[in-house]
Amino acid sequence: MKPASAMAGALAAAACCSLQAQEAPAPSTLREVTVTTPRGEARPFDVPGSVDRVEGSEMRDARLQVNLSESLGAVPGLQVQNRQNYAQDLQLSIRGFGARSTFGVRGVRLYVDGIPATLPDGQGQTSNIDIGSADRVEILRGPFSALYGNSSGGVVQVFTEQGEGPPTLSVSGAGGSFGTWRASSKLMGSSGAVDYTLSASRFHTDGWREHSGADREIQNGRLGFKLDDGSKLTLVFNSVHLFAQDPLGLSAEQYALNPRGADLASQFDTRKTVDQQQVGLTYERNIDARNALRLMVYGGQRSTVQYQAIPTAAQANPLQSGGVIDLARDYGGMDLRWSSKLTLADRPFDLVAGLAYDSLREKRRGYENFYGTAAAPRALGVQGRLRRDERNEVRNLDPYLQASWRFAERWTLEAGLRRSDVRFSSRDRYIVGTNRDDSGSARYRKTLPVASLRFQATQDLALYASAGRGFETPTLNELSYRADGTGGLNFGLQPSVNTSVEVGAKARLGGGLLTAALFQTRTRDEIVTNTNVGGRATFQNAGRTKRDGFELAWQHETPGHWRTQLAYTWLDARYRDAFCSPSPCSAGNTVPAGSRIPGIAEHAFYASYGWVPPEGWRAGAELRALSQIAANDRNNARAPGYAVASLYAGYVKRWDRWDFNAFVRVDNLFDRRYVGSVIVNEGNARYFEPALGRNWTAGLGAAYRF
Repeated sequence: MKPASAMAGALAAAACCSLQAQEAPAPSTLREVTVTTPRGEARPFDVPGSVDRVEGSEMRDARLQVNLSESLGAVPGLQVQNRQNYAQDLQLSIRGFGARSTFGVRGVRLYVDGIPATLPDGQGQTSNIDIGSADRVEILRGPFSALYGNSSGGVVQVFTEQGEGPPTLSVSGAGGSFGTWRASSKLMGSSGAVDYTLSASRFHTDGWREHSGADREIQNGRLGFKLDDGSKLTLVFNSVHLFAQDPLGLSAEQYALNPRGADLASQFDTRKTVDQQQVGLTYERNIDARNALRLMVYGGQRSTVQYQAIPTAAQANPLQSGGVIDLARDYGGMDLRWSSKLTLADRPFDLVAGLAYDSLREKRRGYENFYGTAAAPRALGVQGRLRRDERNEVRNLDPYLQASWRFAERWTLEAGLRRSDVRFSSRDRYIVGTNRDDSGSARYRKTLPVASLRFQATQDLALYASAGRGFETPTLNELSYRADGTGGLNFGLQPSVNTSVEVGAKARLGGGLLTAALFQTRTRDEIVTNTNVGGRATFQNAGRTKRDGFELAWQHETPGHWRTQLAYTWLDARYRDAFCSPSPCSAGNTVPAGSRIPGIAEHAFYASYGWVPPEGWRAGAELRALSQIAANDRNNARAPGYAVASLYAGYVKRWDRWDFNAFVRVDNLFDRRYVGSVIVNEGNARYFEPALGRNWTAGLGAAYRF
């Protein structure tokens, strides 16, 4: 197998070069950093799994600073696509988990300052992430992701900067093609026992496509308090307001004739409005030299109103729930964690025990998207009569345990266990005529074990192997509709269960870091799209799947500030069992065993090279490439592969108490026409979401230290 042989070659090269490095050490220029794990801070080199850290300063360097898709290309195994549709969020997947999502993020756990941005049902969103005040983003892949519970095919954590020293006020702005601009401000510093970071940003775009404009405002804050007993209290708060038009997807014919068109979206004025506020409080205390306590509590509310392109004729069915979705969600939870540094057989033994609780209460209403009758509507894209009214609840209670034992000088054994218990309930309050009472409940429970073995071959070479089990419940949105058109939640949908194994190596070579991983994930009862028509998707279970993959990454910076980043991913994701899409089976809708799982590129490559001194002129180039992506389960619709290049240049100047920066960049340099993302299994064959043509961005920033 070519990827396996490639990994063997990479490991052999790593071992060879590591021994050479011991004989003639090269100066290390990569700054030593840590990542956050349930058992505390650890260097990425020491973690027995695939984990990457992307600095907030790199995410802001010569970029618009609006989407995670701008700056996470150097992370292998992570596929993050900008739909150019802010009503549906980014399309984010890790090793294929989350690729089927038609909106938002699912199958991947998201955290912002320790607060879940993924709700207990597994549905998440990135709209409240403020890149302007981010300290770092950490991405965990592989078996150990399961320790984060339901729908953790991977984990993405974002952390806000911690204020230090005298107050610093920063302002920045950027603008570019298609009426796009961003304005941001930030105040951070510390005084005595208090540190603070306060930021705000506003973003607007007219959109490249018709009917794709958006406005977003984010406020983000972090306050830290050091208490007299040596403990620490951290308060984080966040608010986001979003209004976005929804241009919808295009068929292959529509894409060929007019990739910027959105006729159906304009007809129904499809759009989304989101308002969210949340707050979290973390208390950390070192009980003694060996024991520590951490308690995190959080709460928030999120309201969403979305206008869809549901045809009026379809809403003549008395069981149809309308073309306007109105959601009001209250969520909250806590995480209590105790960690101890012990010894076992006179060797270091770390133990972490915790309990996580999360809850979601949802008011879901549906309305017609027209005035008048379905046969002769007087107006479209408006909120009409009530057609659905439910009270839904999801909650989980998950105890977990993780231990790490360095049983020999070069060997470390880690193991963990999480018992995930997720409960869904729905109370129907719209019982009219033939629309019966669709109340119901479901409970999903699974024990999730993980284990790893790490061997420190040399000072600069580490090898590891890990295995674990995870599971993924349906989300409320995936349960919300039934394929037969009847009302109520689809409680016949079952969770999927996966087993993952991974072997990998990490080598420090001449001031750079080389990582390689070979993995396999087998899943049963995979949740797949059943129908997806008019912006409304239903789901079913489709038997067994298998994902084989290989990841390779290289990061290096010379003493002269030349930086190189390379990332390659091979991912072969296929159905092992045949099934029918949509169900039930009929002529021509069978998905044969061996078909590729849609939404996943088999090959992904990223390369960047630039000169990035801390002051003065800087410049660089980036290349991103993806192979073709299947758009449906039968694999008879595909988005072609592509490669796009970007160039950027900037200038940084430090003068007295002032810092100044300016940049300009051009993306899709050669004006490549390509599909940026796909809507998996869209029932009207409107699979394709076009990417931007050649576009430019320029920005200015200034900071003053008081």
